[in-house]
Amino acid sequence: MGWRDTVRFVLDEPRTPRGVEPRPSEPTTGVHYDTEWARTPVARAVREVGVWGFMKPAVAAYAPTRVMGADRLDDVEGPVVFASNHQSHADTTLLLASLPTRLRRRLIVAAGADYFFPNAVASAASALFIGAVPIERSKLSRLSIQHTLDALEQEYSLLIYPEGSRSPDGFGTEHRPGAAFVARRAGVPVVPIYLHGTGEVLPKGSNWPSRRRTAVVFGRPLRVEEGEDARTFAARIQRRIDELADEFEHGWWEARRRAAAGETPALTGPDTGAWRRRWANDAEQRGAAKRRRGEVRRWPN
Repeated sequence: MGWRDTVRFVLDEPRTPRGVEPRPSEPTTGVHYDTEWARTPVARAVREVGVWGFMKPAVAAYAPTRVMGADRLDDVEGPVVFASNHQSHADTTLLLASLPTRLRRRLIVAAGADYFFPNAVASAASALFIGAVPIERSKLSRLSIQHTLDALEQEYSLLIYPEGSRSPDGFGTEHRPGAAFVARRAGVPVVPIYLHGTGEVLPKGSNWPSRRRTAVVFGRPLRVEEGEDARTFAARIQRRIDELADEFEHGWWEARRRAAAGETPALTGPDTGAWRRRWANDAEQRGAAKRRRGEVRRWPN
């Protein structure tokens, strides 16, 4: 073998001998995409520029936001799991623009592997600009859990939507146990969050935002209780987000009174057909808007 053949042998891609079944190539997109590079200082700096240069101006233009409960984050240092209801793709932008800088700079976002990581270009953009890590939405997979636990061990907080996907009709859906499971496994608290109005800013199926007023309500951190499993903890997180929604609509005192009586309205809405749910949600939105404008007449006490 001459020197040219030797150099070619060293530099060429390895080849499978004839008659031997080639090994399948390892997938590099979807849930298999490695996002470790997106947590380097340079990548975090790029994300911070994106927040101040694009996300905050976009939120100011299309989704002017009322932030409630920000004082409940004063003693939160991280890592924590932020668990929020999910109405549209505007949710992540709104939260990244609303979180305190000290918490946002070390935050990753659990994102659907099928939607945000379908190919190399989309995967890199998702990891770089929103700090996304791929998870499988249909099940609790070992790789999805490992992605989130690795980031939490590196002192990063995690933003996750326990409903798994955006609301199809304005109402919420039952929480899956993923957020509770990861928080329980990592031994970190969960900060519940209620988002209001983003479903009108960028509804499911829409490609361009509309201007609507929005709100973010932060809750106090919740920790798993002794003997509490992931599903029970997930149900408690969901109830707390329902209470935050009630707090936004009717005030803190009324929300606490109803929570103590077990009368907090659930974000999941009525258990009925799709058209009836959409009608009920539209009626509720109109009524809530009138209450905020003071147009609803009330009988005197």
